[in-house]
Amino acid sequence: MDTDKWHWQEPGTWKGIGIYHVTLVVSSRETLLGSLVIPDNDPAKARVELSQLGRKIKACVDDIPVRHPEIRIIQLRMMPDHLHVILYVTKPMSFSIKMVVRGLWQGAKKEGREKFTEVPFIRPMSHRGQLKTMIRYLQMNPQRLATKKLKQGFFYVQRDIEINGRIYSGVGNAAILTAKRYMPVHVRRTMVEAAEHGDDRQLKDYMNACVLAAREGAVMVSPFISPYERQIQAKLLEEGLPFIYIADNGFSEYYKPADGLFDAVAAGHVMIITPWEYNPKKGHVTREECTTMNKIAEDISEELTKLCKS
Repeated sequence: MDTDKWHWQEPGTWKGIGIYHVTLVVSSRETLLGSLVIPDNDPAKARVELSQLGRKIKACVDDIPVRHPEIRIIQLRMMPDHLHVILYVTKPMSFSIKMVVRGLWQGAKKEGREKFTEVPFIRPMSHRGQLKTMIRYLQMNPQRLATKKLKQGFFYVQRDIEINGRIYSGVGNAAILTAKRYMPVHVRRTMVEAAEHGDDRQLKDYMNACVLAAREGAVMVSPFISPYERQIQAKLLEEGLPFIYIADNGFSEYYKPADGLFDAVAAGHVMIITPWEYNPKKGHVTREECTTMNKIAEDISEELTKLCKS
């Protein structure tokens, strides 16, 4: 990779107080930093035992606050083939945080004999709740990796799933595609507008009807875009009710569902499907994509219900 394309220090930026999430990956994805241990086959007990190289790379990270007293390590998670670290810059620096990350990268390359050729990922954390979420993500990483290993069938990316002439990729419990009844979840704008004007009866009735149908055996199908649709999704997750989630992006080689969805996939309650190839530069979902996904939810519900009755 051409490292000259990554601007290590941009004048006037990346020098102030802030919190940064940094990821450093073994380029070949070899498990050179350590091995995953799962005592009693219990994911909750999973841990990573560091290799000699892993211990050396960890020492490089631990050395950051020694060399740069302005920086604190909030959380470090060493994994078999990568590491995550959250750095807190407590006071303005005369140099860029990217210079610090570069030093870590160069140290890792020296210790790992050029096994770290991939440019580190570094992202400022600025949204409310983002730090708490990221800390939990790092803490749960060994447990999630263990869950993926123990339940590979649910986390394996299934290709060429054909429904009504459209090809999908999927992750999750494929048995969900053989239920007897499916129902799309789509909160209409008219319901929301009526609720905003004081008449929320139709909206509440619809949301309740979705959950009641799921309790009676219907599989809900939706991209769960609007806040009200996400409330329905949260109830389905809470009660362990099956549903199909339409994703707006494809699955990378190392795809891992986020938080609540991860646990639901592991439990066999969810199937995540998408008609798109993975796009690493994918931005926020567009209105056109929302319309397409809602239409997909309707098509899938109609076609799978029809197939099950035939």
